[in-house]
Amino acid sequence: MSDVSMIIDGERRAAPSTFGVVNPATGTVHAEAPDCSREQLDEAFDAAAKAFTDWRKDETARRTALREAATRLAAAADQIGPVLTAEQGKPLKAAKMEPLAASMWLKYFADLEVGREIIQDDARAYAEVVRRPVGVVAAITPWNFPIVLSAWKIGPALLAGNTMVLKPSPFTPRSTLLMGEILAEVLPPGVLNVVSGGDELGKWMTTHPTPRKISFTGSVATGKHIATAAAPDLKRVTLELGGNDAAIILDDADPTAITEKLFRGAFDNNGQVCSAIKRLYVPESLYDDVVDALAARVARVKVGDGMDPTSELGPIQNRPQYDRVSGLVAEALAGGAKAATGGAPIDGPGYFYQPTILTGAAEGTRIVDEEQFGPALPVISYRDLDEVVTRANATMYGLSGSVWSTDPDRAAAIAEQLDCGTAWVNTHVALGPHQPFGGFKWSGLGVENGPWGLAGFTEIQVQYRAKK
Repeated sequence: MSDVSMIIDGERRAAPSTFGVVNPATGTVHAEAPDCSREQLDEAFDAAAKAFTDWRKDETARRTALREAATRLAAAADQIGPVLTAEQGKPLKAAKMEPLAASMWLKYFADLEVGREIIQDDARAYAEVVRRPVGVVAAITPWNFPIVLSAWKIGPALLAGNTMVLKPSPFTPRSTLLMGEILAEVLPPGVLNVVSGGDELGKWMTTHPTPRKISFTGSVATGKHIATAAAPDLKRVTLELGGNDAAIILDDADPTAITEKLFRGAFDNNGQVCSAIKRLYVPESLYDDVVDALAARVARVKVGDGMDPTSELGPIQNRPQYDRVSGLVAEALAGGAKAATGGAPIDGPGYFYQPTILTGAAEGTRIVDEEQFGPALPVISYRDLDEVVTRANATMYGLSGSVWSTDPDRAAAIAEQLDCGTAWVNTHVALGPHQPFGGFKWSGLGVENGPWGLAGFTEIQVQYRAKK
């Protein structure tokens, strides 16, 4: 049995069976989670549809409930953190930050004012554009940031007047279920239902007749399947998918000054960030200095169990991802790349891998062309600036990118040429609830966050009043 429950219609619910949840620091099952049945999923969607009738009517009540939800999440950081570390692997300090960040997101949307848009007011008519909720939302979240990425969906969806059935990744279900239990104390029954299960449950959700929108964060491959599943019913979709973010260092940059930011941009959360630096392009004149500085920083990293307060990075979250990162690095090394530091798994239990800086890899190798989503960074040299922009853009990904220089205006001019949803200057992975986040090409459809993300959970209605 599981000591965490699903939330259906405001009530804690067990499931007919459970599935094991692995602690990536040990590689063994440490707890169980409920495995939602198809009948229970029907009940969750029925509860959401029923709750929608009243929830959509009172914006003031929705804002009040979201503010209280934000307060409860922040207060539960010490409760949720250890549960998250045990199933995700990240250091406990980072795990405790997730509920705090989620609280910030919910409060932002609780306070976000978006007025009606008047498009005509003359002798003939008065007309305005009104945003209406879409209805029931099916939300599916990934394993890298289970709590905060749930809030990215819960905040705007609920403010807009929608209700939701939320499913976390089967790799990290327990922290989200615990969050659901906490939020059930302040949200009306049926407004937020939280269920857990494997990939089959996700397929049931995306083909279910009740939801009018699917909000998904995860892999490109799964995103394509969801878009296909949504098409016959014309369900609305927001898909926040993968990235292969390029960071370009210009020839006037100071390697010493930017080393820490580059390290954080590439290795935070063990590189398991969709918008992390995945490829680093460096001019030949600075190449050795940048590699040496990064390799020295990465070599100092303490990798260990997230419950150890001295750990800077934890394990890779799951075995398939561990095998993928190991395989990509091994293939690059076999093809002639060199490891300036790292380059191999760490002996012992769990999915620990040495943080790795690779040299000598280039386009045409999978570690450069694909999204590694782990603690391995290829550093690639270039000579011509126009050429490197072309190389950075020569991918089906288009999530984020960054340019680094002591001249911010020069860097910004290059950043504008990147084909991606967010282009940073002298930083990477700088996100906030007010800032739209989404990608070009295969990196997704639609955006999350800010008034733009809120609009994605609405339909446009024109209200037209004739005057004569």
